[in-house]
This record gives sequence, structure tokens and C-alpha cells, in this order.
Amino acid sequence: MLYAVLCYDREDVVGAWSKEEDEAVMARLGAVQQRLADQGRMGPVARLLPTTAATTIRKGKEAMVLDGPFAETKEQLLGFYLIECEDLDAAVAAAQELAQASGSPGAFELRPVGFFHDWKAQPTLEAVPA
Repeated sequence: MLYAVLCYDREDVVGAWSKEEDEAVMARLGAVQQRLADQGRMGPVARLLPTTAATTIRKGKEAMVLDGPFAETKEQLLGFYLIECEDLDAAVAAAQELAQASGSPGAFELRPVGFFHDWKAQPTLEAVPA
């Protein structure tokens, strides 16, 4: 089963990391990602831009487009992983490795993924320039 690992943390704390600290965290996460990739279990990974770049569409009779994320929490969704796991226990183990590698106090939320579009059938997307 495919699981989404949603990465939540304090954006102000992560955004204040020095370039060196950010690179060190990314290197530790990269080691876990590489192990999962070597096992054929790593899907797409994305790091989201800051919430200051977010736009929210509020649903209703008429959709409202609002600047900002309007999250109801101090932690924001910073990115996600898609990993292939046999079951929830395996997904928990992989997320625990990623959480330990991140070294920050945020949270990783696991959700099983249902397919609307088969991403494996599509060509690999190149990184979008900032």
C-alpha cells in the first residue's frame, strides 16, 4: 500500500535554520530516502515553499480565494513523502526513521493513499525552479 508521510513542523523554526543546518538535515533525510529508494519503496518527495507563498480556496456556494494558508495550528505542512509499504507497521517504521533524521519536534502524519491518477505511468518531473 502507498502511504503519504505528511511533514509538519514550526515554519518559523525551520525557516530560521542556517544554510549549513538546513543542508545537514537534508543530508540526514537523504540517507533515509536513499535506503527506501534502494528498496524500491520511495515515491515522490516534495518540500513546500513557505506559507507566505500559499493561497487558500475556501469551498462554499461561491469559492473564495484567499492569500495565505490560514492553518489552525502553530505547525504547518512543510512537505511530504510517498512511500510504498506492506502495511501500517512498515509505514510507521519508515516515518520514525525520517522523524529521527529530521531532528526537529514537529509531527509526521501517515495516511494511506487512494489513486486518482497513476503517477508511476507518468514521466519524471524535473524540479521546478524557485
